[in-house]
Amino acid sequence: MIFTSENILLLGAVLVFVSILVSKTGFKFGIPTLLLFLLVGMFFGSDGLGLQFNSPHSAQFIGMIALSIILFTGGMDTKISDIKPIITPGLILSTLALLLTTLLTGAFIYCLCMFAGMNIQFSLLASFLLAATMSSTDSASVFSILRSQKMQLKHNLKPLLELESGSNDPMAYMLTIILIQVIKNPGEIGGWDIAIDMAKQFGYAIILSVLIGKGIVWLINKISLTNTALYSVMLLSVVFITFAITDSIGGNGYLAVYMAGLVVGNSKVLLKREMSLFMDSLTWLFQVIMFLTLGLLVNPHELKEVAIPGILIGAFMMFVARPLSIFTCLAPFGKIPLKAQTFISWVGLRGAVPIIFATYPVVAQIPGSNNIFNIVFFITLVSLVLQGMSIGWFAKKLQLDLPPEPEKEFDILIPDELSTSLNEIAVTRKMLSHGNTLATMNIPKGHLAMIIKRGEEYIIPNGQMELHEGDIILFISSTEHIPEE
Repeated sequence: MIFTSENILLLGAVLVFVSILVSKTGFKFGIPTLLLFLLVGMFFGSDGLGLQFNSPHSAQFIGMIALSIILFTGGMDTKISDIKPIITPGLILSTLALLLTTLLTGAFIYCLCMFAGMNIQFSLLASFLLAATMSSTDSASVFSILRSQKMQLKHNLKPLLELESGSNDPMAYMLTIILIQVIKNPGEIGGWDIAIDMAKQFGYAIILSVLIGKGIVWLINKISLTNTALYSVMLLSVVFITFAITDSIGGNGYLAVYMAGLVVGNSKVLLKREMSLFMDSLTWLFQVIMFLTLGLLVNPHELKEVAIPGILIGAFMMFVARPLSIFTCLAPFGKIPLKAQTFISWVGLRGAVPIIFATYPVVAQIPGSNNIFNIVFFITLVSLVLQGMSIGWFAKKLQLDLPPEPEKEFDILIPDELSTSLNEIAVTRKMLSHGNTLATMNIPKGHLAMIIKRGEEYIIPNGQMELHEGDIILFISSTEHIPEE
C-alpha cells in the first residue's frame, strides 16, 4: 500500500494514534518515547505491514518543518538566567566539541574502510560527511527525555545539555552542507570560502533572529486581536518566516529559529503561557510525525548489511570520540567535575536530526549516500536504546541526580506582564505553633492567600479560618517580595 491523496489522512491519523498508545506502554519500561515512534514507523513500513514511503525529499521537508518548531519551542522554554552561568562551556560544546567529534569519527570511518570485511567504501571527504551528519546531540531526544522524566541534575547540567543540543544542530547542518558542496565541486571551494560561508550563516542568523524576535514581541504586545487563539497562530507563522528568510539569504535557519525562540521566551509578551502550551503541543505532534516518517523511509532489511560497521562506528563515537572531545573542551572549566563531564559525554544522543541530515547526501546523489543513510539510522537506533534508556540510571550512578520538583497542587495561569507569581506552601505543625489561623501566621507584606486545598476540597480563606496540618495554601506574591519558606 502506498500513500495517496485519498488515504493519507486516515493512514497518517492511524499511525499517530497507534504511536501514542504504544508510547504509554513503553514509558513504563523506561523506553524513550521517540524510539517507539521510530519503531512504529518501521513496523508499518515496507518490511513490515507494507506501507510504501520512499521519498527523501518529502522526509527532508517534514524534518525541516518539525525541527523549526522543535528548536523554536526549545529556545522559548529556555531561560537565559538558567543558561547564563554555563553559556561559555555550552557554546564550546556545540561548536568546537562537535567539530572535534566529527574529525575523530571521520578519521576512524576512513580507517575502517580499509578492511575488506566492513563492506563499506568511503572516500576521506565522504567519511567526514558521514561523521558530520551524526555529530550533533539530537535536540528532540534530549528535550523529550529530560523534560518528560522531569529530571533534575546537579552542576547546572540540565540547562547545559539543553543549550548544547539546541545550538549544535545548526553547526552539524553547516558541516553537512559544506562537505556536500566540496564533494560535488572538487577543487572549486577553498578554506577561505568555507570560512566566509560559516561567518555568513552565523552572522545572518544572529542578526535576523534578534530583529524578528524583538519585532514579534512588540507586535503581539501592541496589536489587539479579538480572537486570542490567533496570537499563537501568528507566532507559528513567524517561526517559518524566520527560517525561510534566513535560509534564503545564506544564513543558518535552524540557528535563527532557536535564537528567535530565546528572544520571545525571555521577553515580557502577552499570552506567553498560552502560546507556549500551543507550541509544546505542536512540538509533540511534529516529533511524532517526523520519527514516523523516518521509520517509514528506511528499509530495515538493508540495515543488516551495515550492522557491523554501524556497531563499530557507534561504539567509537560513544566511548572514544565524544568523551575525548568533551574532556578536551571542558578541561579549562574546573567548576565542572569529571563525573559531570562523563555524564555529558554519555548524553550524546542520536535521533531524528542525524537521520534528516543523512537525507541530504541522498538528495544530492553523493556516492555511497544510501550506506550513509543506513549507517546513521542504525547508529541512531543503538544510541536511543543504549544511551536513551540509561540516562536516568547513569545520573543516579554518578550521584548527579536531584530530587524532582514537587508536583503543583494548583494549575492556574496568570499573565506574564503582571509583576506577580504564584507560590504554594504546605502547612506544618511548626507553622501552627503560634496559632492556627491566617491572621496569626504573620504573612509578610506583598503576599495574599488565595485558595486552600484540604484533601480534595478547595476553600476560599478568610483571616479567622482554622488551618490544619497538611493544608496547601496558594499565595499570590508581588515579585518585589521574595516568598518566605
